[in-house]
Amino acid sequence: MLATPAPHQLRLARGLTAAAALLASLATSCGDLESGLNPVPPPRPEGWHVSGGALRAPDGRAVILRGVNLASAHKTAPYFGFHQLPDFQRVRDEWGMNSIRLLILWAAIEPSPGSYDEAYLDQVELRLDWARQAGLHVVLDMHQDVYGEGFGGDGAPRWTCDEAHYDAFEPISPWFLNYQNEHVIACFDNLWNSAELIGRYAAAWRRVAERFADHQAVVGFDVMNEPHWGSALLSFEEEKLQAFYERVVPTVRQAAPGWIAFLEPSARRNIGLPTGLTPFPFPNVVYSPHAYDIEAEQGKGFDETRRVALITKIAELQDDATMLGAALWIGEYGGTADSPGITAYMDAEYDGQGAVAAGSAYWAYDRDGGYGLLNSDGSEKTVLLDVVVRPYPTQVAGDPVSFSYAEDSGTFSFQWRPDPAIEAATEIAIPQRAYPDGYAVDCDGCQVERQPGRLLVWDVPAGDTATVAITR
Repeated sequence: MLATPAPHQLRLARGLTAAAALLASLATSCGDLESGLNPVPPPRPEGWHVSGGALRAPDGRAVILRGVNLASAHKTAPYFGFHQLPDFQRVRDEWGMNSIRLLILWAAIEPSPGSYDEAYLDQVELRLDWARQAGLHVVLDMHQDVYGEGFGGDGAPRWTCDEAHYDAFEPISPWFLNYQNEHVIACFDNLWNSAELIGRYAAAWRRVAERFADHQAVVGFDVMNEPHWGSALLSFEEEKLQAFYERVVPTVRQAAPGWIAFLEPSARRNIGLPTGLTPFPFPNVVYSPHAYDIEAEQGKGFDETRRVALITKIAELQDDATMLGAALWIGEYGGTADSPGITAYMDAEYDGQGAVAAGSAYWAYDRDGGYGLLNSDGSEKTVLLDVVVRPYPTQVAGDPVSFSYAEDSGTFSFQWRPDPAIEAATEIAIPQRAYPDGYAVDCDGCQVERQPGRLLVWDVPAGDTATVAITR
């Protein structure tokens, strides 16, 4: 356990270390040129990128995005909710999170064919500005539920499907069973089989990219929320979704070449069927499935005997990401505060994500009696926030391996494989909610610097894997 060195001492030590590393690199490079052995590694990609199974910032550090979805109110006109700049700051400053999944709607972007609502995009830009001011990364999510507004859902504009289907539709409860309605299925089939409509969708995304390609808050784009298979359950990903992504992503990157593509499997992955996606012909992909417990989603609460199954499910999602050559980010997880077993449920979510060092976004930063982190009156749901707001690594100078947190003892542990070529610090979010009386750090001889809400770690001992432990 070490006392925190003064910042000027850290800067001096890092400067000397960097100079020594540069001299050693030059000497090694000369030797390599002569011997032809151990060639100099290629230069690091510019901008955000995915490599080594991780999302990485321009400086090469792995970034674990942990945040919230914002928000349910974005699904219906006027397409925005109560959130203002202080709400974005709360995500970062009080909850220790570093990102948001910001919902946008095709229906709001393109209310009539070929006509884009620039006033709506102005409001999106305002919220991106708030995110930047709050220090939050943003994944733009083109959301849909039950196809679109014609069925009382959200996503596609009415003009994308025959009005006769909307007129004949009779909604049922719970809402997700409406995916089985023949008219909803018909509209999805029409979308997936129409090159013109897919072109419209891609063009709407490109307009978003043209507006925000250079916005500092935006990391990337989630092409479609929970793509539904229509009538093609078993062949959908292989025959429709793969081609859809391979058309939309290059179109978006014509305007925003640096954006990371966050690509979801179809909704069939949510019910346990394997993904049919295969590696994509373009780089910088983050595999972005959702992770919910099926029984909890049906209102039965969370049975702790399902803990292992949930953690195993997330491990299998990591296997999917590895197969695709992608990083893993759980784009949605969550539960209701009054549901039986909610603490055990969210604890299992955290443990599953931590076991594979995955990022995630909680559903959602809402005020409601359901999944929202706040009650309808704006007060916090402490039972949820106490288990969702936890320490985690935000930026890693190397390859993250796993992290864990024990609620009873307050012990956080993080393992990673350091990369000595990265000079920047490994950063860990330390929410005051988890450590109201302070914390101790043990990292076996590393250098640390405490800052409000976070811990910086440098100069970890040599070895294949480094470990830092934080205790109350």
